[in-house]
Amino acid sequence: MKFPERFSNLPAYAFPRLRALLDVHEAGGDVVHMTIGEPKHAFPTWVTNVISEHAAGFNRYPPNEGAIELRQAFCDWSQRRYGLALDPETNVMPVNGTREGLYNAPMALCPETKNGQRPVVLMPNPLYQVYMLASISSGADPIFVDATAETNYLPDYASQPVEILDRTVAVYICSPANPQGAVADWTYWTELLKLAEKHDFRIFADECYSEIYRDTPPTGALEVAAEMGADPERVVAFHSLSKRSNLPGLRSGFVTGGPKTMNEIRQLRTYAGTPLPLPLQMAAAAVWNDEEHVVENRALYQEKFAIVDSILGDVPGYVSPEAGFFLWLPVEDGEAVALKLWKETGVRVLPGAYLAQDVDGVNPGTGYIRVAIVAPKVEMTRGIQAIRDCLYPQ
Repeated sequence: MKFPERFSNLPAYAFPRLRALLDVHEAGGDVVHMTIGEPKHAFPTWVTNVISEHAAGFNRYPPNEGAIELRQAFCDWSQRRYGLALDPETNVMPVNGTREGLYNAPMALCPETKNGQRPVVLMPNPLYQVYMLASISSGADPIFVDATAETNYLPDYASQPVEILDRTVAVYICSPANPQGAVADWTYWTELLKLAEKHDFRIFADECYSEIYRDTPPTGALEVAAEMGADPERVVAFHSLSKRSNLPGLRSGFVTGGPKTMNEIRQLRTYAGTPLPLPLQMAAAAVWNDEEHVVENRALYQEKFAIVDSILGDVPGYVSPEAGFFLWLPVEDGEAVALKLWKETGVRVLPGAYLAQDVDGVNPGTGYIRVAIVAPKVEMTRGIQAIRDCLYPQ
């Protein structure tokens, strides 16, 4: 019996790889989990009440395109947040977590060839690994573009050779960036949109961390595209309740783009999607319509940013993130440091190399660790102080 070869060369996924590295050793102290971006702040207490009120919906197949209440909530939120006038019938669709949308987008939208050649999808390096798998699944070559200090931790797609750009059918961009917390500003989006127009590719804007920021709300890709008068089919944006509202288990995300784009995405989902149960859709609609809990959540992260800055602010190479909830800390060897922290302190962090791909024998994540500051404040502070004492003693 033969198995497909297209996924045979995938690297080990980050978290099984981390367990193999750490779990054969005893923790050197009380365990502090700082690896996974799983928010631990409280979600709105009324969410379960909304689910209960609509529990009869579990007796029905949910509509593939999403309940109108949820689609309207997406549009209302986009109007408040970005000033976008979206149509709930043609511009938005729920997804069962944004990973679903990010994975399916190339298969729904990317052609099999471009200019008579195999297509290319560009993505940042380090990256959310689903970008790579989505590209491979759609028959495109993933091209990893380093996002390092030299490029302000955002990929410089314009630096790619013309022959690569002319084969490009889509680029992924995560802003705020995972893991570095860098934010694509108005100028970055403008230049990327111009590049997309010149070489005729789509932009897949992963904006799942857009509501966790320090002072200034991150600019949205569709916001800039609308201001520029760009082709409405050029940008596809992805949003989620996981970080915004501390509801990763609700699996409420949405994808938005031009009408033609959304028609293709909706068509694929008709065959392959798994709609969110109706009671959960009703709960998600209520959460998207509420901003009070988001402001409170963001304030908690701002307190955490201040604590981290007070402990690590004088560490050479430390960059306080603009947004998101990860630290991207410079070290000599991320894997060795993650093991050292575990064995000596019980703090679990993720080696940066596990989030990136080798290109010409170089992995841009090797000299970093990613630290998630999602734990309760006291526990997080203990973990950050342990990192400081173990790695950067004064």
